[in-house]
Amino acid sequence: MVAGIVQDATTGEVLMLGFLNEESWRKTEETGYVTFWSRTRGKLWMKGETSGNRLRVVSAATDCDNDALLFRVEVEGDGLVCHEGTVSCFTKAIAMESK
Repeated sequence: MVAGIVQDATTGEVLMLGFLNEESWRKTEETGYVTFWSRTRGKLWMKGETSGNRLRVVSAATDCDNDALLFRVEVEGDGLVCHEGTVSCFTKAIAMESK
């Protein structure tokens, strides 16, 4: 199981993070759309199956340790990737103390 970071290929904005196993990776390669493994539901899920906001892979890369993937994508649909109705899932700022 590896983390899959999803980034908008045009804007560079980080949209979401999901997890992939071998089966979801094969499905992503086969379809050209990011498919994740839902750890809570124990099954494959393609982002946008119901909303239409599918993630078409433009490019994929791995990190230097081969334990994370980065997908640069084109978002289909209305562009609202997060299930909370926002473009990115990363909307909750955390205040950090400077040291």
